[in-house]
Amino acid sequence: MRRDSLVNLPAVLSSEQPRTDARYVMGVDGGATKTLAAVLDLRALEDAGEKLVHLGHGGPSNEDAVGAQAAVEALLGAADEALERAGIEASELGAAVLGIAGTDTADVERNVLAARTEAWIVVNDVVAAWATATNVGPGVAAIAGTGSNVFGVNLDGGETRAWRAGGWGHLLGDEGSGYWLGVQSIKAALRDREASGPATAITDVAPAFFGVASIDAVAAAVYSKPLTKGEIAAFAIETARLAEQGDVVACELYERGARELGEQVAAVIEQTGLGEPDASGRAREFPVGLIGSAYKAGPVFVDPLTRAIHERAPGALVRAVEMAPVGGSLLLAARACGRSDAIAPPALSRLLDEALRATSV
Repeated sequence: MRRDSLVNLPAVLSSEQPRTDARYVMGVDGGATKTLAAVLDLRALEDAGEKLVHLGHGGPSNEDAVGAQAAVEALLGAADEALERAGIEASELGAAVLGIAGTDTADVERNVLAARTEAWIVVNDVVAAWATATNVGPGVAAIAGTGSNVFGVNLDGGETRAWRAGGWGHLLGDEGSGYWLGVQSIKAALRDREASGPATAITDVAPAFFGVASIDAVAAAVYSKPLTKGEIAAFAIETARLAEQGDVVACELYERGARELGEQVAAVIEQTGLGEPDASGRAREFPVGLIGSAYKAGPVFVDPLTRAIHERAPGALVRAVEMAPVGGSLLLAARACGRSDAIAPPALSRLLDEALRATSV
């Protein structure tokens, strides 16, 4: 069976062509609930007295959730708001990268290019997550929020090798995500209730969390209310708390989620060649960035996942990523116009946090 990468890195992002005239870049993070656009003034980085980041907000832009037309309207609306706040025209952008959630971004890409120029680059949000996790270098992003997805790129040796694993949604995948852990927790409690599985404190905690009288009523709510993906995913933190307290079933759920997500990370490492030894035969070091709310569970999830990754790639540097997702799109936009060296990721993360706090006041 021939296997092609499910998500590819656009050619313009594979290698840098420096452009000293590029002053402004834009990044957009488009999701199922909201859209955030950010314009970064690269020249003002040299003048601490100027405002560097200008934000724009919009509604949902995941095509799967709202359709292509509404998604594009939200994306361009947020982008135009950011441009207006920056006081510039779209033509002044060196590059704009739109990282968009969804199983297929082709329709959105066609509509964006019809409305703007080739300087506007549409990618799947997992590509922007990879940029955030690796500073647009060789490495892997392992996303585990409400859903899960893994994407990695190897830029070494003059050949770009990209691979995605997971990302099939809550019905067919999302292993190790908050939703997956929430569903598996409810299933474990139901097995306890019917005496087909081991006893667990999840059975008592779940009804209180969902505001019903019994675990039977939780099951009914899943079908009749029905509980949303976000509501089910939020329950995972309760399972994490029980795991920290030593509940055997809760611990096993996080171990299993880590193993399954770890298998996807291992597939990305193998297919990209990141796990191949260096010229001296030693294990190659590369980052594996952990992105998403599921990792807030802490060591009960991160430790077994790290062990699973190290079984396949001892040199993997597994670490949490704190930068706002739109930062990955900005890093990609800077690379698209050959300005990757303009700002370090820690500084960009700080600027974005400051801008986000200012707009939430």
